[in-house]
Amino acid sequence: MKPKFHLAQVNIGRVRAPIDEPLMAGFVARLDDINALADTSPGFVWRLQTEAGNATAFRPYEDDRILVNLSVWETPEQLRDFVYRSAHTEVMRQRKAWFERFSGMYYALWWIPAGHIPSLAEAKERLEHLRAHGESPHAFSFAMLFPQPDSADSAPRVGFADPCPAA
Repeated sequence: MKPKFHLAQVNIGRVRAPIDEPLMAGFVARLDDINALADTSPGFVWRLQTEAGNATAFRPYEDDRILVNLSVWETPEQLRDFVYRSAHTEVMRQRKAWFERFSGMYYALWWIPAGHIPSLAEAKERLEHLRAHGESPHAFSFAMLFPQPDSADSAPRVGFADPCPAA
């Protein structure tokens, strides 16, 4: 049985320097490997990318130092495993070297109909909604996972804290 819903995620970060500066070389060097890992991870559905194979060219905010990552996964558990239990964790532990600390939420999760590809505008709106209104079925985090829209259970379940908190 094919799932009716998938999980979309957006996360943003403000780089410490332009992407082509030496300070960002370590981050850029890991992009292809980490994106390939995502593409082959269980539960991966889709990710935002240009023909170059990454999303570093997208600038959805006025601040051109903000990079965005947008992807779709089958379940929160599969996304969590990629983010916190794979080689991706090594990159997250080094993010202080490449990214400034954000105040407030820098990522959001939400359910989408299977087959839907979220837009950058949709992703920005979900993140802003989470920042303004807190956790809800419209936008949430790993700390409070809301069930799929067609679930008989509408209560969120307590997820887990980010083991690699923001830099």
